[in-house]
Amino acid sequence: MSKGNFIRFDWAAKRLLRQKSNFVVLEGFLSTLLKESIKIVKLLESEGNKEDSGDKFNRVDILAENSRGELVIIEIQNNRELDYFHRMLYGVSKAITEYISEVDSYKNVRKVYSINIVYFELGQGKDYVYHGRTEFRGIHKRDILRLSARQQKQFMHVEAGDLYPEYFILRVDEFNRKAVTPLDEWISFLKTSEIPETAKAPGLPEARERLRRDAMSKEERGKYEAHIEALRYQKSVIETGLIEGREEGLAEGLAEGRAEGRAEGLAEGLVEGHVEGHAEGRAEGLAKGRVEGLAEGRAEGHAEGRAEGRAEGRAEGRAKGLAEGRAEGETKTLERVVIECNLNGFSVEQIQVISKLSPEQIKEIISNHKE
Repeated sequence: MSKGNFIRFDWAAKRLLRQKSNFVVLEGFLSTLLKESIKIVKLLESEGNKEDSGDKFNRVDILAENSRGELVIIEIQNNRELDYFHRMLYGVSKAITEYISEVDSYKNVRKVYSINIVYFELGQGKDYVYHGRTEFRGIHKRDILRLSARQQKQFMHVEAGDLYPEYFILRVDEFNRKAVTPLDEWISFLKTSEIPETAKAPGLPEARERLRRDAMSKEERGKYEAHIEALRYQKSVIETGLIEGREEGLAEGLAEGRAEGRAEGLAEGLVEGHVEGHAEGRAEGLAKGRVEGLAEGRAEGHAEGRAEGRAEGRAEGRAKGLAEGRAEGETKTLERVVIECNLNGFSVEQIQVISKLSPEQIKEIISNHKE
């Protein structure tokens, strides 16, 4: 079989796979993914069933009911959507509320499987298939909450979380390896639209026969090729937008980074300059203050020294003058005493007793008086 000779799965899901005779292809895909035998009873109405110009490169969804009465949503999304996780939740919630009547009891709430085949990078992860389900685990004992025996018998499930919706995300573009499992074979087909002769996964042998491009009518082939071209164009537009967005973001980020860098540099420079200026000013102030203080200290010390010297000199001179004056006065008084005693006929010995002077001093005073 030549490369690209099979119809893309999203095109087939919107048209060929809705025919009951082709349910076997969907059943094979679901059985491979869910790892249990799935039988589709009927397809239900969904918004993705409608054909319009916008749908040709947007999304396709199938809402099916299996033999257990459970709902299966298969959504194929080609365009990038930031809030796609929220849309998954909304789709499941809407299916639950739409397929239960107002008079039904809660036990009639349907189990829902949400199968999401995406052709863009959804979230961050290393795998290409993700499975999400509700689990009730004990906070302290770490055990899984199970249904009671009566609940298990009525609802045909074991764990409480089994009653809740389950989500599967197939990130097709992240598949970059040789197909080694049945699920790998299916994802390889979803990515390349090729089905090798060796593919044995449930549903793929039937798809090889029923999804051949050369089996399409001329009109259908024209529509299909227009669909492929629309996908190609849309992918180019998105990639161009991403490249331009990255370039603009880089330019804006560079400009903002420079502006922030300048602002931060100015602020840091002001702080560092203030600190350094303060240190330098303090050092210069200390040096200048020492010089000025030394000069002022010398001047003040000189003035204070002169003042103190004058005061001390005066005090000392006064004291010395008083002492000398007293000494001279005492000397003259003694001289008069000696002369008077001598005139009155006192002997030198008698005068010595009275004046406390030596004989030589007494004789010198008498001798000086006679001259």
